[in-house]
Amino acid sequence: MKPEAPHLWLFEHAKRQPDAPALDTPGERVSYGALAQRVRALASSLLDAGLEKGERVLVALPASPAAAIAALAVQAAGGCAAEVSPASGPRILAAVVAQVRPRRAFLHARNLATWRLVPGLEALEQAWLVGGEAALGKASVEPLSEGGELAGAVAARPLPCVNAEQPALILFTSGSTSAPRGVVLSARNLASNARAIATYLRLDAADRAMLVLPLTYAYGRSVLHSHLCAGGSVFLDDRFMYPRVVVEALAEERCTNFSGVPATYELLRRAVPELRAPTCLRKLTQAGGAMARDTTRWVRTAFAPAPLYVMYGQTEATARLSYLPPEHASAKEGSIGIAIPGTELRVLDAEGRELPAGEVGELVARGPGVALGYLNAPEEQARAFREGALWTGDLAYRDAGGFFFLVERAKEILKVAGHRVSPAQIEAVLAGEPGVLEAAVVGLPDPVEGEVPAAAVVAGPGCEVSPEALRRRCRELLGPVSVPRVLLLVEALPRSEVGKVLRRDVARLIAASAPRWGAA
Repeated sequence: MKPEAPHLWLFEHAKRQPDAPALDTPGERVSYGALAQRVRALASSLLDAGLEKGERVLVALPASPAAAIAALAVQAAGGCAAEVSPASGPRILAAVVAQVRPRRAFLHARNLATWRLVPGLEALEQAWLVGGEAALGKASVEPLSEGGELAGAVAARPLPCVNAEQPALILFTSGSTSAPRGVVLSARNLASNARAIATYLRLDAADRAMLVLPLTYAYGRSVLHSHLCAGGSVFLDDRFMYPRVVVEALAEERCTNFSGVPATYELLRRAVPELRAPTCLRKLTQAGGAMARDTTRWVRTAFAPAPLYVMYGQTEATARLSYLPPEHASAKEGSIGIAIPGTELRVLDAEGRELPAGEVGELVARGPGVALGYLNAPEEQARAFREGALWTGDLAYRDAGGFFFLVERAKEILKVAGHRVSPAQIEAVLAGEPGVLEAAVVGLPDPVEGEVPAAAVVAGPGCEVSPEALRRRCRELLGPVSVPRVLLLVEALPRSEVGKVLRRDVARLIAASAPRWGAA
């Protein structure tokens, strides 16, 4: 049995294969030996600075060796890495800081202008800054390279024994409220989920993943951890705005595995329609929402003979809950597959009774990947985590063969190009602007991004509202993925007899006004 923590896998592989590739970028090559040394040095620096057991450390870095090393070092030192996308708007970052209340943080210099707008950051005592030198309030600031190296030599010190059940990582996902929701994961959650993924994908030390997804996203993080588990390597490539460059790098880097959300593959389909996979590619994975069937069929043709693993999961389950074995791709098209090793999936009614095959209910999961819970959200935790099981909020059924099919998302969270977007967050921003009486935000299907946010806005009596000004405000406060692609001014929102906004009717209203999406 492998140790119950990703940083321990790293140290184990560094002893056996110190010169083997571990974590690379177009400008940086980091072997297992170097990765282990940098993690130990940074963990020692954290301990020297007084890091306490279980202390939360904010990590807000773009995908890079520094981002991976920071989280692993925090965990190796006995702390808990709280990760958030550095591209988030100041309102989201402020909510994260308010929940985490960090004394220490890893930040990137290019985002400091945004961070200086975030209340609560003045409480920072220490920061490690990647990509430049700058002051940050009263905090002691130390430079850290993009490759995760400290500027000065640090003597490695003995690292503590880490309880596998204590919090090791917090990933933030938009909840049904206007605030981002922190999912608290233990080292055992991370280890068990990565081990299960490595098992069904049959990963080994020869596997090398091309990763274009963010490490602050559960899917991206799981790719890193599953390859560390197997002793393989990961090539981080942030050049996906140039799809042909990434396709060329697949061959140049001899990548065996590629992972993407539906938008990833749809963009490849549009930018490189003649794509033929390099001979080194052995497998593909797709998660992050349902992919259009035409796109799925194109992927299976363009990347043949590499098989495509369609997968389903949630951050609340560390990453993965199910996968569709490629040999069943045709017979079970549209299915999310079967439970991953060590996990049980069932379809239950509202009273918790298991439903027979063919009947729709809520998908409920039980297994070692189910998270410890939510950060500072007792009501939502009580709804989703019950007696060790995760109630996913997704409606599904299983067929007679034991394969699961999603019917619809019970939660209202949108998945925009692999990012979870909260309609409530957008509605709160819109409703807070002068002249706006109320707003409703829904998702419209989009072949590239999966879903896009769209808004219906009601102006107050005698008020004039600028759609462009509202979009600009959403971009400023929430980030680009939360900007409504369609913003329709309406006289009133459609409501039920009891006054509830009818979101399906809102979607139809917006779609009818936007020819690109057509009538719903």
